[in-house]
Amino acid sequence: MIKTVTAKVNKYFSKGHERSVKVKKNIAFAFLLKGGSIAIGLILIPLTIRYVSATQYGIWLTLSSVINWFSFFDIGLGNGLKNKLAASNALGNDEDSKTYVSTTYGILTIISACVFLLFFIANFFINWSKVLNSPNIPGSDFNHIALIVVGFFCLQFVLQIINTVLTACLATAKVSLILFLGQLSSVIIIYILTLKTSGSLTNLVLTLGGVPLIVQLIASIWFYTTTYKRFAPSIRNINFKYIKDLLNLGGIFFIIQIGALILFQTDNIVITQIFGPKEVTTFNVAYKLFAVVVMAFSIIMTPFWSAFTDAYTKGDIDWVKATLKKIKKIWLAFSMLSVVLFIISPFVYKIWLHGKVVIPLSLSFAMMLYVIATCWQTIHVFFLNGIGKLRLQLYLVVVTSIINIPIAILLGKYIGVAGVTYSNFLMFLVMGFLFHVQTNKLLNKTATGIFDK
Repeated sequence: MIKTVTAKVNKYFSKGHERSVKVKKNIAFAFLLKGGSIAIGLILIPLTIRYVSATQYGIWLTLSSVINWFSFFDIGLGNGLKNKLAASNALGNDEDSKTYVSTTYGILTIISACVFLLFFIANFFINWSKVLNSPNIPGSDFNHIALIVVGFFCLQFVLQIINTVLTACLATAKVSLILFLGQLSSVIIIYILTLKTSGSLTNLVLTLGGVPLIVQLIASIWFYTTTYKRFAPSIRNINFKYIKDLLNLGGIFFIIQIGALILFQTDNIVITQIFGPKEVTTFNVAYKLFAVVVMAFSIIMTPFWSAFTDAYTKGDIDWVKATLKKIKKIWLAFSMLSVVLFIISPFVYKIWLHGKVVIPLSLSFAMMLYVIATCWQTIHVFFLNGIGKLRLQLYLVVVTSIINIPIAILLGKYIGVAGVTYSNFLMFLVMGFLFHVQTNKLLNKTATGIFDK
């Protein structure tokens, strides 16, 4: 029987178009690794709260959200590189691929150095105690921690490029491996800290922010000296003439990223200002649970971005149509999984958190709707991003990012913390519908105007 099962598994992973085979293998390996990452993430939350406190953990989440804004100062070059590298790989042009990679490293190194210098100066004038609504802790402590976090994010600018290269080469499982090892290393060190030291927000920041970067650096050196040596960045391959090619798409991606930043990262700020930092922990614990569904769906979708680029570059529209049809069936299954997760969520919270954090059922329901809408939108966004049809997405993200904050504040005041999630759900519901329409028009070659840009 084992031989029969093994034979069927091997047949499944070797059957179909070469592009589909690569995608299936990466999804399978990524699921194994992401499963471990999700488990580690779930373990890390109560472990971290035990090491510091729910309030301090909420402060870390809020501070990292604010600092994470700087990660979007790559001006869209990461996504621009992903599309350009996938396209040049499809055409077998290794010389252009190496130049795109080297140029991206050069530009982002300059940008990261400038961002850190500017923040180093601005940090003297920021009252983090007021920003984080935590007057009981001296602001100077936060300024010190904020500088460390920004330094880590600036390094991440450069080091995370290897993830883009691997994704463009349809090797997303290797990206999952890097992230898994970073998380595993972090949770081991946090556990040791709980045994050897008293709670320290500084130690928490150094561990959660610094350890994954060390893993990322080691991975970059390894891959660029072995399998992906042909893409290894070098100073002599930096060509700033290629900036225009990268920025044609990258510039639009940058604006979309800024809109997404406002859409995603302001939730913690809104909640902190309305309810205080403790409720940020409540919100993020609920999000972490339901994000398991989003993470699992993202594992499936991630290889398809560059696969869509490859197929569209080669004119293989039939493969795109067939693939999207299969993905939508998977989305339906994940939607049902979200409903089941909502039903059992009170029991999961009780076992997981041991009553340390109480999650309202209304927040879990809002998270369920948000997850379903997010996954539906992701299907179409990955296709549109892969083929570079971004104009409609650009306009919608800008509009929704502007109106989301006042709607989140309004619903938050009248409904509670769940109201912030309902605001996000409404934004994704509208965008998901319009992106679905655009995708159908493009595949049927009836797209005109903004739907074809």
